Amino acid sequence: MKKRIAGFTLIELMIVVAIVSILAAIAYPSYTDSVRKSRRAEAMTALYGIQLAQEKWRAKNPTYGTLAEIGAASVIPATGTAYYDIALATNTGTLFTITATAKTTGGQNNDKANGVSCTSLTINQSGPDYGTGSPNQAACWSKN
Repeated sequence: MKKRIAGFTLIELMIVVAIVSILAAIAYPSYTDSVRKSRRAEAMTALYGIQLAQEKWRAKNPTYGTLAEIGAASVIPATGTAYYDIALATNTGTLFTITATAKTTGGQNNDKANGVSCTSLTINQSGPDYGTGSPNQAACWSKN
């Protein structure tokens, strides 16, 4: 009587490798998009926090404040973990503009929403600045 040797054939292993490769090819881009979207949400949270701090500062002072004056360090992510650089672009008595720009490292510089680049997010005293023209950045600020 002949004994059967247990194990997998090469064909069976190749089929498993092919299936895993196909699943990975589908799942990985979706995963990276989700990661970028969550990092964008972190930058948006920081921008909203700075906007709130600016309004609190303006309620007590005749002008909007600098990032240091308003205590923006408490809402801006730590340098080592941040994927965006946040800067105060305009600061006057009646308006301010804050911009979050994606860093060139970490993959956030490829962030897109509905085909629109989300590498630069801007907020001012009126709220998110979607930009002019078409397409604008409304998709970047969307929760979808």
